[in-house]
Amino acid sequence: QVQLVESGGGLVQAGGSLRLSCAASRSTFSTYAMGWFRQAPGKERAIVAAINWSGGITYYADSVKGRFTISRDNVKNTVSLQMNSLKPEDTAVYYCAAARRGGLQTRPAEYEYWGQGTQVTVSS
Repeated sequence: QVQLVESGGGLVQAGGSLRLSCAASRSTFSTYAMGWFRQAPGKERAIVAAINWSGGITYYADSVKGRFTISRDNVKNTVSLQMNSLKPEDTAVYYCAAARRGGLQTRPAEYEYWGQGTQVTVSS
């Protein structure tokens, strides 16, 4: 079992930045693929960014490319999402997720463990 705890959400004006962090409870964190997803009201949960076990391969949704950066620290058992140039359409609950398969995973069904979510609100 892996427990994930997100932090760093909040309210920010358009054009601003936020950094989300996710702390994992398990020492085998370094073997897991990690991802950030988001879900806006009335919409399905969607991938934002993903990273493989080593941090050497990353994936970004087209809507966030060039603005968001995913990274991980396998010593501290954390994964982060740096979000710059935020837009009102980035408003959503953001979830951290972990997949036992360490290769890059982009679909929600591929992730076994989820955090509780953190709200990000971008005002115009």
